[in-house]
Amino acid sequence: MPKDISLTTDAPDVAAEKGAPQRLAAIDMGSNSFHLLVANYQNERLQVVARLGEKVQLAAGLDEEGQLSEAAIQRALDCLGRFAPFLTGITQQNLRIVGTNALRDAHNSQAFIERAEAQLGHPIEIIAGREEARLIYLGAAHALAENGRRLIVDIGGGSTEFIIGEAFEPRALESLRMGCVTFSRRFFPEGELSEKRMRRAELAALSELANIQRPYQRLGWDDPVGSSGTIKAAASVLFAYGDTTQEGLITRGGLKKLRERLIKCKRLDKVELDGLKSDRAKVFPAGIAILSAIFEAFDLEQMRFADGALREGVLYDMAGRNSAEDTRSKSLDVLKRTYDVDSRQADNVADTASRLFDALHDDWSLNDSLKRYLRWASHVHEIGLAISHSQFHRHGAYLLEHSDLAGFSRPEQRLLAFLVRAHRRKFPLKEWQALPKNQQAQSAKLARLLRLAVLLNHSRPESAPPLPEVSADGDQLTITLPESDEPTLLSTDLEQEQGYMETAGFRLQLVE
Repeated sequence: MPKDISLTTDAPDVAAEKGAPQRLAAIDMGSNSFHLLVANYQNERLQVVARLGEKVQLAAGLDEEGQLSEAAIQRALDCLGRFAPFLTGITQQNLRIVGTNALRDAHNSQAFIERAEAQLGHPIEIIAGREEARLIYLGAAHALAENGRRLIVDIGGGSTEFIIGEAFEPRALESLRMGCVTFSRRFFPEGELSEKRMRRAELAALSELANIQRPYQRLGWDDPVGSSGTIKAAASVLFAYGDTTQEGLITRGGLKKLRERLIKCKRLDKVELDGLKSDRAKVFPAGIAILSAIFEAFDLEQMRFADGALREGVLYDMAGRNSAEDTRSKSLDVLKRTYDVDSRQADNVADTASRLFDALHDDWSLNDSLKRYLRWASHVHEIGLAISHSQFHRHGAYLLEHSDLAGFSRPEQRLLAFLVRAHRRKFPLKEWQALPKNQQAQSAKLARLLRLAVLLNHSRPESAPPLPEVSADGDQLTITLPESDEPTLLSTDLEQEQGYMETAGFRLQLVE
C-alpha cells in the first residue's frame, strides 16, 4: 500500500486506443448508498463487469454538530472492505472514488477519508454539488438514445440534483439540500407516517425548489428523466400495482396513488409495497415527498427512469480526462477568459514550471501525476489581479477554492488554490499544513517550483527564458546563476526568495 496517496491526473491506460478495452472502476459514496461499478470501456461505450450497491446510510450517522458517528464510519469502512476485492488489478489512474453530500456536510469527513484511504490505498475525492450534478447528467445522457433537451432529476440520500441539457452538454446544473435520508430524519423522526407529515416534507421541498423553479421553466425541456434509487423504486412500485402500463414510467396520477398507499402504512417500519426492496422502505416515503414536490413545482405529467447516474458519469468522465475533452482544462480556460488573464505570461510561467519539474524530477522524486496541477496553477496564478493587485495571490486562491469548476473535485480545487496562494511573498505555512498530510511534501515542492517559475518570468518576457542550472538535495534547492558584476533583477528576486524560504523552514542556495 502506498504511503503517499496523491491526486491522480494521469490519463487512463492507452490500451483502448489500440483496440483493447480499458478496465475502469468507480465507487460512489452516497449519503444513502455506496455503489461500485467496474466496466470495460471500448468504442465510447461501457460494458459492465461488476456492479454492487449497499445501503450504508451515511447521512443517518450525522449528529446535530455535523459529526459522523463511529457506527456510520464503521458501516462505510465495512462496505468499502467488501468492494476492495473487485478492484484487484485495476490501475490507480483507472479508479476514482467520490463522496457526495454527507461527506460534504460532515465536519469530521477528513478523519473518515484518511481511514478509508488507508484501507483502499487510493485517494478519495469529495465533489461539490454542481460537479455531482454534471457527472449524473453525463451518466444519464449516455443511457438515453433520444436527442432533445432533457430535465434530469436525481434524488439522493442528502441532496437532489437537477440538470437541463442537450446531448452530453449540461445547460443548467443545481444541487439542492434535500434527500430521502435527511428528510426522513427531519420529518419522520419517530417513524410516524401521516398526511400532515408528508405535506410538511413536500412544502420544505417546494421551498428549496423555489430558487430554481422559474429559471428552469424558462429554459424548458422536452423530456423529464429521473435517475437513481428513489425514482427507480417509484417506477417499480407503480408498475407492480398496474398504475402504469410501461415499466420505468412515473405518472402524476400514479404518484398520487403511491403517496396514498404510503400514508395508509402509518409507520415507516410498516412500509411494505410490491416492487419495493425492504432495505429502501424506511427512506422511501421521504423520497416520494420530494418527488411529489418536483412534479408539483415543475407541473410534470410524467417522468421516466434512466439507468445511468453518478457512477456511470464518473467512468465516462475518467475516460475523457487528460485529452482535448478534459472538462477540467476547459473549466480553467473559461476562468482565464472571465478574469482576463495575460495568456502570454501564463504560458511562459507554465512552460518554465514544466521544465523545472522535469529538471528536478529525479532529485525530488516528483510524482508524475501532479505535473498537470503545476501547469494548471501556472495558467491561473494571476486571476486575482481582476480583483486587486494588492494581495492578488490571496484573491486568486479564494476564487479557485470557491468557484464551481466543472470536472474538479474539492481536493483538486484546494490544491490549486494552495499553489496560487503560495506563488509569491511569504510561504503560507498555515494553508500548507491544512492540506492532507500525505500531500504536503510534494505540494510544497510544486509551490516552490511555481514560485521560481514566476520569478524567472518577472520581467514578463516575450518568451520563456532559459533555465539556470538547478539541483535539489532533500529540502535544499540549489540554483547556479550566470556570472555578473552587478546585481540583476533575477539575483535580487532570488535573494529575497532565500529569506522567504528560510522563514518557512526550507533551504535555497544560490551559487554564482
